[in-house]
Amino acid sequence: MTALALLAAAAEAPRHLNPVKLFLDADPVVQIVMAGLVLASVWVWTIVVSFSLRVARVRKRCDAYEREFWKAGDIESLQADHAKADVPSAKVAAAGLAEWRRSTAGGRTPDREGARQRLALVMDTAVAQESERLAERLNFLATVGAVAPFVGLFGTVWGIMNSFFQIGQQQNSSLAVVAPGISEALFATAIGLFAAIPAVIAYNRFSHRVDQIEARLQRFADRFHASLSRELEG
Repeated sequence: MTALALLAAAAEAPRHLNPVKLFLDADPVVQIVMAGLVLASVWVWTIVVSFSLRVARVRKRCDAYEREFWKAGDIESLQADHAKADVPSAKVAAAGLAEWRRSTAGGRTPDREGARQRLALVMDTAVAQESERLAERLNFLATVGAVAPFVGLFGTVWGIMNSFFQIGQQQNSSLAVVAPGISEALFATAIGLFAAIPAVIAYNRFSHRVDQIEARLQRFADRFHASLSRELEG
């Protein structure tokens, strides 16, 4: 090939990677891997956005409820107003009040130590339930963060195997034969990392936020438990 022909071929060659072309030219197995990783990435970002909004709402509602709670003269009336609201602090308080009513029902003198233990138990259970409910979608982020790189690696291995198969079929080991398959293979790895890295970062960040909310609910439960304990002593 003359120098002019080489220059002409270089001029016609694409100067940048075209992800769509790489996907369309890839082996069907690699295409399935890429499509699955792209869908996982879309779902990861959906969870990131929705969870961020949800945590912000939960914090705002808990702030407003707890301010009202500690100022309220009639807690029963306040609980009735928030009976159907999705406020974790209100649910913790409702669990404590329900146990308080059962322990003091009938006007009898309750077993103070037993009542304290039951109050602490039911409110701790409510805190754990609210924390679990808040974190229920984070498992998907952890799964994608752990599995996506290996799925992408599977696509890489398959693409490289296909490249070696093409070498054997064409009896030609030039870059023109090998490069397309390797490019497709590495693109699968890149998509796997694109899905996994945000998932891992989001999982760690959101797990920390859930822990913060759980600690906040536990502090509220402890403070309410102390108030009810004083009522028992009175």
